[in-house]
Amino acid sequence: MKRKQVIIGLVVVVLIAAVTLFFLNKEKIMKYDSSSGYANAAAPSAPCECESSWFPHEQTPAPKEGDGSPFDVKNTTNCIFHQWSWQKFLWLTKPVNGQPLFLDSLDVVSPEMARVAPQLGLKLVLSSINQAGPEGILVSNPKFVPGKKTGDTVYYSIHVNKILFDKAVSAASEINGGKTPYSNLDTFPVGSLELKVSWISTDAIPQDKIADYFVTKAAVQNSNGKYVAKNVALLGMHVVGVVKNHPEFIWATFEHKAMAPVYDLKNNSVTSADETLFYEKGTTTGLTGITYDKQNKKPLTPNKAFILYEYGIPKVLGTNDFMKTSQSEPVNIDNIETINKCVQSQLKDVFKNYFYNGSIWLDTDGMSAEQQAQMIVKSKISSVLPDSLARGSSNLANITMETYTQTFRSDVHDINASNLVNCFTCHQSQNFDKSRGIGKSPLYLSHIFESYLYTTKPSVTTGKNANVATDRIKETKSLKLKQFEEFVRDNK
Repeated sequence: MKRKQVIIGLVVVVLIAAVTLFFLNKEKIMKYDSSSGYANAAAPSAPCECESSWFPHEQTPAPKEGDGSPFDVKNTTNCIFHQWSWQKFLWLTKPVNGQPLFLDSLDVVSPEMARVAPQLGLKLVLSSINQAGPEGILVSNPKFVPGKKTGDTVYYSIHVNKILFDKAVSAASEINGGKTPYSNLDTFPVGSLELKVSWISTDAIPQDKIADYFVTKAAVQNSNGKYVAKNVALLGMHVVGVVKNHPEFIWATFEHKAMAPVYDLKNNSVTSADETLFYEKGTTTGLTGITYDKQNKKPLTPNKAFILYEYGIPKVLGTNDFMKTSQSEPVNIDNIETINKCVQSQLKDVFKNYFYNGSIWLDTDGMSAEQQAQMIVKSKISSVLPDSLARGSSNLANITMETYTQTFRSDVHDINASNLVNCFTCHQSQNFDKSRGIGKSPLYLSHIFESYLYTTKPSVTTGKNANVATDRIKETKSLKLKQFEEFVRDNK
């Protein structure tokens, strides 16, 4: 009997020790890497892989985004945002009726969210050439095509799904009608989707390289305002969507490979041994190639556009060290590189030549829906300083869409974690139309919603909704530029 009691006592001691050790280790894990926002960051994790169900590409299903999805949890991981981004891109580009799904099934809209009518019997209509911010225009390097003398201009299209469009229309009606306050906590529903896509004439690409691009026919507006049918190549795509617990949208971006070199921060220069679509071969130093001269309407150094930070992940000048931000590294860059390799090893079609350049979102773990909305309107969501809410690629940009807004600094030596630029730098909760006073809402993260709200607001003189007239559209551009200049000033 005594021996039995001794054995039981030893077992109890062992159990107590095991439980104590478990909770000590759990506490260490929970405290590890708090800047990443992921409590389980210290635990060994599997590589961030793609999933077999995504392939073949013709059958890629839409990612789960609502109840029961990977986002319907209290503690998320870095990987699920990258997986959503790639799966969403694959779903959007899978063939439907002979076209990628996004061209077949989504609405093409103007920057003011007016539906764009087909031209020349073509649904893809291209007339927009100005980038956001300083309204820069990106022109290709003519030397990329032997014997070519002038470059071609990059065009942009915007595509939205019915969920976002219908919500935008109803929300604008309620705000303009006074049913919803100008400042509010309304959000776009799960499943809302907005794309911005960059295109260029196939004339800008050598004949032996055209097969590497997705090519389609578009009605392209020329300098005389006339539409002509042209073959255009897809260069880049912003995929911006709402998933459960993330009303701020996930902002993901994709690009065609090798359009421009990446700045070598260790040696403080950028070099290309070959002619590329946007960068002449040779070496340059500094930011003039990605700085737009508004007065002369061209970059300070033409044909020298480059990628400031690979995958939008900033490093310290003169080193290969990651800048300390709210997103810990190398977990984020490792996940991006792993999933890129995984997807590209599975793809057999032309989209194997496109890569995922990263995404950005906010840490909303453990927040209620109201807290998430409050966070968007009350926090500086663009901040990537340690302990801030931003996650993912801290300086996210697309070489074809944010060419001249990859930084607001004029000297690369002046860039640091306090002035990094990303999607949330310009996509904020404060609306540009201050005629009604300063208004804030999660809805205003969408620039096309902001513009739609402005172009449909009641006329001061008639009390009726104004048409989307030329003067209103010009006003939106002017107000957006003014707001952008304020953002630049605040980041100086």
